[in-house]
Amino acid sequence: MKPDDPLLQILACPLDKGPLHLVEPDEILYNPRLHRRYPVVDGIPQLLPSSGEQVSDDEHEDLLKRMSP
Repeated sequence: MKPDDPLLQILACPLDKGPLHLVEPDEILYNPRLHRRYPVVDGIPQLLPSSGEQVSDDEHEDLLKRMSP
């Protein structure tokens, strides 16, 4: 998945329905509102609620710095 992928414009968090942000080079989708990350496996976002992981406050700060605009 690339930052200019049109799919990013329509993807939403399965929990709060808000936008997700691509974090490279890890290729994860991140919801900073809920501090949850979702993996992208072989270019396919894994957006089941059970696929998401809660991140710590320190990791949240790191992910915010690395988010693609």
